[in-house]
Amino acid sequence: MISNRLTDILYNDYGVSEAAIEELRAEPGADIAELVIKKQIISESQLLEAYSRLYDIPFVPRLPVEEFSMEFARKVSIQFLKKFVIIPLECQNPETEILCVSPEAESPGQPTTVIAINDPAAFQPLDDLVRILKLTDYQLVLATRDAILSLINMAYDSSRDTAQQLVADMEENGADIISEIEETADLLDDTSDAPIIKLVNHIISQSVKMGASDIHIEPYQDSFKIRYRVDGVLYDFLSPPKWMQSALISRIKVMSKMNIAEKRLPQDGRFEVKIGDQSIDIRVSSIPITHGERIVLRLLNKSSSLLQLPDLGLSNEKLEQVKAMIRLSHGIILVTGPTGSGKSTTLYAVLSRINSPDINIITIEDPVEYQLKGVGQIQINPKIELTFARGLRSIVRQDPDVILIGEMRDLETAEIGVQSALTGHLVFSTLHTNDSASAITRLVNIGVEPFLISSSLIAVIAQRLVRVLCDACKEAYTPDDVTIQELGLAPEQAAGLVLYRAGGCPKCFHSGYKGRVGIYEIMEMKAALQNLILKTHDSHQIKNESLRQGMTTLYQDGVEKVLHGITTIEEILRVTQT
Repeated sequence: MISNRLTDILYNDYGVSEAAIEELRAEPGADIAELVIKKQIISESQLLEAYSRLYDIPFVPRLPVEEFSMEFARKVSIQFLKKFVIIPLECQNPETEILCVSPEAESPGQPTTVIAINDPAAFQPLDDLVRILKLTDYQLVLATRDAILSLINMAYDSSRDTAQQLVADMEENGADIISEIEETADLLDDTSDAPIIKLVNHIISQSVKMGASDIHIEPYQDSFKIRYRVDGVLYDFLSPPKWMQSALISRIKVMSKMNIAEKRLPQDGRFEVKIGDQSIDIRVSSIPITHGERIVLRLLNKSSSLLQLPDLGLSNEKLEQVKAMIRLSHGIILVTGPTGSGKSTTLYAVLSRINSPDINIITIEDPVEYQLKGVGQIQINPKIELTFARGLRSIVRQDPDVILIGEMRDLETAEIGVQSALTGHLVFSTLHTNDSASAITRLVNIGVEPFLISSSLIAVIAQRLVRVLCDACKEAYTPDDVTIQELGLAPEQAAGLVLYRAGGCPKCFHSGYKGRVGIYEIMEMKAALQNLILKTHDSHQIKNESLRQGMTTLYQDGVEKVLHGITTIEEILRVTQT
C-alpha cells in the first residue's frame, strides 16, 4: 500500500512516468525508494519529502547540531547506528528548539529526545533504540543519510576516550599489547578495538578538530612526544611512555604504505582518512634520528573550500594592485616567503580569480594540493624523472595562456619560466626568500641574467601568516610608550588608541588566537627599479628604491592589522623578526 502511494507521489509531484515506474518494478528485488535514488531519478531530499507526507514525519534538511547533546554515545554502539542510519539527540533547550517540542510530552519544557532516521520503514531498529535508551517521549524526524552519518561520527569523536585515558589504559595492559603487535604481521589486519589503532585514530581526529596543519612525532632518549602545529605554532599534545614509540610509528608506517622494516633510511608516504564529512589527505615523512624514527604528518583538508582573493587579508589598495597585475597578458609574478607562509593558497586564489573557459591554465606542482576545475595540473615525480624543468618543456608546447610553476628551484626551471614570460605567457611561481627584494638576488644567484629579470618580472609579493585574535576572548588595553614606539606612531597619533591582546578560552584552545591572515609586501617592477636591477642585485638597494616608490613593508602591513584589532604586535614581531 505504501509503495503504491509512493509511486503516486512520484508520478503526480515529480513527473516520473508510469513507464519508468514499471521499469523499476521489473528489476530483481525491486525497492522503488532505493532505485529512484540510485538511478538519480529524484534526489534523496525529494524522496524524504515524499516520505514525510506518507508517514507524517517532518523532514529536516539541516539538523541544528548546536541545539543538541550527544551524551547517548556511550549507550549505543556506533555500528548499530551506522548500520540502520539512525541517531538519537537530546535537546539542550527544548523550549527554544522547535524540533524538541513534542505535543505528547507529559511535562512541557522537559528535555525531549529527537530521533533522526533515514528510512521510516525501519521499525525494528527504532524499537530497539527506544528500548536501549529507555525512552518514554521522543520526536521522530527524517534526515539525509550524509547528515546522520556525519552526526554519528561527530558524536563518537567528541565522546571517545581522551588521549591520556587511552595511554593510561595501554599502560595497564602493556605486555599484552606488545605481544599482540609482535604476533600480527600487518597492523591493518588488527581490529579497530586494538589500543594502538584507537590511539593513532584519536591523535589524527583531534588534530583535525583543532585545525592542525602538522602532527610531529618526536622520540628522545627517555621520552616520546607528540605535538600539533596549529596556526603556525607547535603545541605539546601528548607524551606517551617510551615503550609505545615503536608500535605507534609502525602503525603510521603501515597506514602510509611505507616499508615497516626499514628504519635506517628516510621514507615518504601518504594516506587518506575521512572524519565526519571531511576528507583529509595526509602526507607522511619519516627520518632516522639517534633515538628512533621521527615522523611528521602534513594534513591537507580536501573538503575545505579554497580562499578567494578578498579573503586573503590584502588591504583594499593592495587587492586592487594585485587584480590589475593578474589581468596582464605576459610576465612573471613571484610569491615569496618561508615554508608554511601561505604562498600556495595565494596562488590558488589568483588562479581561481582568472580561471575562465577562454584561457588555458596549466600548473606543475609538488604536490598538487587542491584540484582546480578547468585547470590542467601536473604532479612532479622525480622517480620517473618528471621534474619541474622537464614538465615545463612539455607545458610550453600545450599552448598555455597561464603557467603556474610550483617553485623555481634551479637555473633550468627559472630560465624556462623567464622565456615563457617573454614569449607571451603569464607565469606564476614561488621562491623561498625573506622579503621581496631578496627574490632578485636569489634569481641572479641561481644564474638568471639581470636583463632577463628586468624585462620579464611584473612583481614580487612577499607574505607571512599571522594569527588572528579570538573574538570571544581578546582583551582591549591602552598601549604603553614602548608599544607605541614599536608601532612607529607619534604621541599625538596614539591619543585614545585602543589595542587588543590575546586572552584564552575553550573556543581557541586557550591560545588566544583562532585562524590566520596574511600580511603582504608587494614590490612592483617600475622603470626606475628595472634600471637599478641592470646595475646591481644588492637587495638593500633594491628595497630602498622600492620604498621610495611607495612600497609597504611586511612589518608596516602588519602594524595596520594591529591597529585594526586583527592581531597583536607580538605576532607581527614573531613573523617579521624586526
